[in-house]
Amino acid sequence: MGTTVTKTLQATLVPPTTHKERRLQRTVATYRRALSDAFNSGAETRSAVNNIVTDDNLTSYAKDALKSYVPQLYNTYNAKELTDDHPVRFTNRGWELDHSPDRTHEFCWRVPQAGRGTSFWIPLRINPDQRELWDRLYDGDVSVGQFRLRQTRTSWTLNVTVEYSVPEQEPPEEPTPIGFDVGESALLVGCAVERGAPQDPLFIDGGHARYLRKEMFTTLRRLRERNAADWRIDERSNYHQNALTDIVEKASREAVEYAGQFEKPVIVLEDLSYIRESLDCGKWMNRRLHTWAFARLQDRIEDKALDAGIPVEYVNPAYTSQTCHACSHIGSRSGQAEFRCTNDSCWVTTYQADLNAAVNIANRLDPWGESLPLKPAGDDSPRDGSACDSTTGHRETSRRPRQMTLSAYSSETSSLRETSFVGDSTVHGG
Repeated sequence: MGTTVTKTLQATLVPPTTHKERRLQRTVATYRRALSDAFNSGAETRSAVNNIVTDDNLTSYAKDALKSYVPQLYNTYNAKELTDDHPVRFTNRGWELDHSPDRTHEFCWRVPQAGRGTSFWIPLRINPDQRELWDRLYDGDVSVGQFRLRQTRTSWTLNVTVEYSVPEQEPPEEPTPIGFDVGESALLVGCAVERGAPQDPLFIDGGHARYLRKEMFTTLRRLRERNAADWRIDERSNYHQNALTDIVEKASREAVEYAGQFEKPVIVLEDLSYIRESLDCGKWMNRRLHTWAFARLQDRIEDKALDAGIPVEYVNPAYTSQTCHACSHIGSRSGQAEFRCTNDSCWVTTYQADLNAAVNIANRLDPWGESLPLKPAGDDSPRDGSACDSTTGHRETSRRPRQMTLSAYSSETSSLRETSFVGDSTVHGG
């Protein structure tokens, strides 16, 4: 048995000739007009959409994609209106790729067009980090899903959804669990647990991601208040989203490289399936947490771990941040970065809170005796008073007779390989 991995490959079209540019623009305009007609008519079934788009001058691959997409807008996304920048969607039947190492741009895509013999080829600038998958795509080793053509103010982009199988990784005997705690202040904290003791933790700072999200919210709000042109709003939004994507890609790569250092590693993540539905932290905090894709970072860690052959397990997230990793007693988290153990007989007094959570997550890999404290105590909340953090269960007492206090954390972060990323506008697709 294998695990199916879905990824999105991204490429930029080499600047087309004037003739090809006009044909691309005509394709986009025709598709968006057909999409608008079908949506505004209230078509909620494939047959209803088909009746509307039949006479449009579109290839059958684009029409078939519309037949699936428009009902989704109503029945799945509950959409009330359309945006103006929808990409042109094609079903996989229309996919055709060519490759030659003798060309400056090795890969060329055949752009589907309505009518016999009207399609044309155009070179692609691929993401070099995805070169292996592009080769496999050309060789037929991965299956193609839907592909999308998008026009931006300065270029044309192509996104191709692909699926492929990787061997399912079973947790090894006597594994080394590596827990990762995803958050806002510290973007990612990872810690391996060997023989019951935390080992060489990884800290990735979340300051720049937090700054980018705040700047994006403020910038877009001001642009809308000034009735700025749509292209200007889209340009700033894309800049910030690309920068955040870059941070996620770098952090997930760092996490998997960290896990790969240990013998028989198993990455352990919190099951955050319902985090958005359960958040109720006040308007200000809700906006900040809902705009930060916790699950997105975990998904990229899982994708990269599967490629690296490292198993990934998900565990119950309840009370991880409130429980002492050494004695399993409920403590308090009065500040964002500090955990206090209230058990007088425990050697832990104060501990770096995110690291404590990461160790608890790692320890949850063992399903035997997993349980939740019956009576939570203390306040597991950020500094603004909103109770939005959660996570943990049964724990082994750490054998390492030392604690990561706040003062120790501040003085030792450089040796703990703390990383702060500066985002740029490069998108690493996935």
